Amino acid sequence: MKTRRYPFLLLLAICLSGPTAFAAEPEAAAAAPYLLSGAPAFDQSISQFREKFNQDNPTLPLGEFRAIDTRRDNLNLTRAASKINENLYASTALERGTMKIKSMQVTWLPIQGPEQKAAKAKAMEYMSAMIRNFSPGLTPEQSQKKLQALLASGKDKHYYAETEGPIRYVVADNGEKGLTFAVEPIKLALSDSLESGNK
Repeated sequence: MKTRRYPFLLLLAICLSGPTAFAAEPEAAAAAPYLLSGAPAFDQSISQFREKFNQDNPTLPLGEFRAIDTRRDNLNLTRAASKINENLYASTALERGTMKIKSMQVTWLPIQGPEQKAAKAKAMEYMSAMIRNFSPGLTPEQSQKKLQALLASGKDKHYYAETEGPIRYVVADNGEKGLTFAVEPIKLALSDSLESGNK
């Protein structure tokens, strides 16, 4: 993963204001769970994620993730992004050192005109494929339904989160300014683990 200041970083800073977005204001970003001390990470590095994603989704290629220089960054985090096309980006917050994923995000910047429907459909494909990467037991149809339900619940909300087992799904819907969908791990309480083991 190479370090590079992406030219679209400024665009993301202007367009996104949700707490999962990299360009979030400090007070909003402080609320993002993956920024908190001791926040968990998936047992998967960004290179492992990209390799598996591309293997499982040959029609949805993800390019190399490049580190983003951000002065406001937590010392324990590395941020990186991959441009999919002019209005679609994948981005991530990584545990510094291990490069394991703390938050995996897909951001769609809506476009106007006749290409909007196809562009949105492509964004939904990437988002549902990301769900399947972290929940491999889901079929494409199930992941699409899950995504649609999450987007409906998070519609017009700057931050909507829903947990399912060890995963948190996050939607940051800023309307015409952009839509970010994220998948993050959650730390299960010891009591929850014990209860599951006793069943």
